Amino acid sequence: MATSSVSSATTTVNNTQATSGSNKSQLGKDDFLKLLITQLQNQDPTQPMDDKEFISQMAQFSSLEQMTQLNSSFNKFAQAQAMGTYSNLIGKQISWTETSTQGTGDQATTTSVAKQGVVSSIQMKDGTTQAVLSDGSQVDVANIESISQAGA
Repeated sequence: MATSSVSSATTTVNNTQATSGSNKSQLGKDDFLKLLITQLQNQDPTQPMDDKEFISQMAQFSSLEQMTQLNSSFNKFAQAQAMGTYSNLIGKQISWTETSTQGTGDQATTTSVAKQGVVSSIQMKDGTTQAVLSDGSQVDVANIESISQAGA
């Protein structure tokens, strides 16, 4: 009986993943909770789940939730730390190489142009840190090749 409960729960989770269109390789907190609820719904009434087993599963769910919140908090902290670190670029002259490709296939030509500008601010955009230059253009800080005092 326990095997059918687990296989029914697994089917429910697999169906949930298929309908949501997600191609996850790991179960999330919602999947874990659905699995637990399905297991409880399909348990044998004459042999209900052991209290210790249920408490253990709830503790795992609680741990998963806390780890998810901790990860989210750490990511926010890391972004704030990056902003603080890159704020030292404000007022500095940076240089980078901009590469563009013209044409396609065998006719494609790649051109690299060395560029430079003075950083006026730093911003986070789509999970990346960008230097905003005095002319309004933006450069991903990962592309910066050199940093010097402005006007030097």
